[in-house]
Amino acid sequence: FQKSMESQKQYTQSEIEFLLSCAEADENDMFNYKEFVERFHEPAKDIGFNVAVLLTNLSEHMPHDSRLGSFLDVAESLFSYFEPYLGRIEIMGSAKRIERVYFEISESSREQWEKPQVKESKRQFIFDVVNEGGESEKMELFVNFCEDTIFEMQLASQISEPDEVEQAEEEEEEEGHSFLEEREEE
Repeated sequence: FQKSMESQKQYTQSEIEFLLSCAEADENDMFNYKEFVERFHEPAKDIGFNVAVLLTNLSEHMPHDSRLGSFLDVAESLFSYFEPYLGRIEIMGSAKRIERVYFEISESSREQWEKPQVKESKRQFIFDVVNEGGESEKMELFVNFCEDTIFEMQLASQISEPDEVEQAEEEEEEEGHSFLEEREEE
């Protein structure tokens, strides 16, 4: 693991030492990568996402603040990483002001959203809204679109589920082999 990190030349020696100190080896002196990711990467990802939401909100409410501008410049890579996972809806509040609500879009939801049947539903929805009459009809079309899309995404997920399970099992086998090969090379 250490040699792999050193060969990537992405981490300094002190960063490598820190990561190794965080990783706990088992009784066979093996390193469990999945456990490491669950313990450190997922919480860091959650924190990063929340920082991206915070900075997005601040940039919308204080667009000309120079102090915030310096944070936004530094956080550019953070935004580019989380942007595909950042969903937003706009709600008309009781004060007749539009409020934006941000939420995380999971990878599986993004994949389902790109499926051909869902894309066709989106295309049809936009066509219908442009060509239909009043506001009440548009609201009804929107509600129908949401219900249909949720159903299509759930159905597509169920259909593709067996393939994903088989693929995950194959990946686990490959990871185990590559890890053993790395250990043998050492």
